[in-house]
Amino acid sequence: MEKDSHTDEQINKFYSLRNIAVVGMSNSPDKAAHYVPRYLDEKGYNIIPVNPTAAEILGKQCYATLLDVPVPVGIVDVFRPSDQVKPVVEEAIKIKPKVIWLQEGIHNLEAETLAEKAGIEVVFNRCMLAEHQRLF
Repeated sequence: MEKDSHTDEQINKFYSLRNIAVVGMSNSPDKAAHYVPRYLDEKGYNIIPVNPTAAEILGKQCYATLLDVPVPVGIVDVFRPSDQVKPVVEEAIKIKPKVIWLQEGIHNLEAETLAEKAGIEVVFNRCMLAEHQRLF
């Protein structure tokens, strides 16, 4: 699977955005949707769990949808299957993040095009933990 065409310099700048809403964040420590945001939290990012099936993850209040998040979001980090990304992106467009980051293995051209047309940068098929470790 290909990945987006962002340069290391561009990806590096995305990490200056501190509020990261994590769609599909998990309570299971062995899942990437848990240990990736936990790593980012440990690095000082404000992780905002978005998962309608949990009240709290990592001691942080969980929100059912992106529209419920009460603070501005810089990055929407998506842990959902590729075929479930479009509704997430449509919701994300309404809160106007700077970046929608589709984790490793996630790619949906239709959803990515919608986001880009709305002026939102899209990173796809990359892991936020792996990229952070590689660049910092």
